[in-house]
Amino acid sequence: MGKTAYLVLENGRVFRGKRFGASGDVTAEVVFTTGMTGYCETLTDRSYWGQAVVQTFPLIGNYGVIPADFESKEIGPRGYIVKHWCQAPSNFRSEGSLDTFFEERGIVGLSDIDTRALTKLIREKGVMNGVITDDPKNVDMDALKAYRVKGAVRAVSAEKAYTVKPEGGAQKKLALIDYGMKENILRELVKRGAEVTVYPCTVTAQEVAALGADGVMLSNGPGDPAEDGELVANLREICGLGLPMFGICLGHQLLALAHGAGRKKLKYGHRGENQPVKNLETGRVYISSQNHGYAIESESLDPRVAKELYRNVNDGTCEGIRYLGAPAFSVQFHPEACGGPLDTAWLFDDFFQLMGR
Repeated sequence: MGKTAYLVLENGRVFRGKRFGASGDVTAEVVFTTGMTGYCETLTDRSYWGQAVVQTFPLIGNYGVIPADFESKEIGPRGYIVKHWCQAPSNFRSEGSLDTFFEERGIVGLSDIDTRALTKLIREKGVMNGVITDDPKNVDMDALKAYRVKGAVRAVSAEKAYTVKPEGGAQKKLALIDYGMKENILRELVKRGAEVTVYPCTVTAQEVAALGADGVMLSNGPGDPAEDGELVANLREICGLGLPMFGICLGHQLLALAHGAGRKKLKYGHRGENQPVKNLETGRVYISSQNHGYAIESESLDPRVAKELYRNVNDGTCEGIRYLGAPAFSVQFHPEACGGPLDTAWLFDDFFQLMGR
């Protein structure tokens, strides 16, 4: 087994465990996810930038590392905390173990701690900062409490634009703004016949207009949506082009802020593949995949501009918005799944129908 290490939380609570992966100390915002599968997708989801992920499911790594399932080329979280990690994975698609993978990518792992107790603590007290370290007595608690996830979107967004074309010719041309995009969003668009140009988060309305796109896709991503006013201002100008728009997760939040809405930080967020959301028009409930720590304040929506369309069944937070004066809609959850249920994959079809109209 690995060397003894500790998770020290900003409230002074200490969890003792064993290291795997890379060595060294790492400070991060500690969050938990309830997914029973899909750890490869979780590890490569850039929405976790600046965070350490706690897996509530006790056994992680049993099917190894599968690059074909990655959601980006980069690792999302700074640290990874599990009850047990499997040292002998068994799967015909596996190309290695988590331990070796983490060592190669410089990711710190911590195992053999009571993840149930840690999760219950976060649920009770809220998300808090933590440091994985070999020496818990030498932690600067003031610096730990002061840690903030900042500059996240610009750190993970594409450095320059690139285009992906479908086989057999394109039916639509799309601009996809990369705020920390999961690859399956791109795949869902391309397989429906779209030629997709992926833009950095700083793209302007002039650049989008020059593309001659049929629509604009706003991706997921990390951090506080209210942190970067420039991105919101750019998006407000892009909305002025009148193109059909579809936002997911952070894209949903930024689109709402561009229309004057407010946001709030959730106590411990929604992260996992089992989040129920209700369509307020039909009453139907869908099980969704989610990963976010902020939510749009429903009461901040201007009823002349936007209408809340989906709501979280567990806590009543806003999960989707339809815009009344524009061909645009957005959802807080992930219709592209990966990992997660496919209940709402048809939202991509709705987007294409919106562009057709």
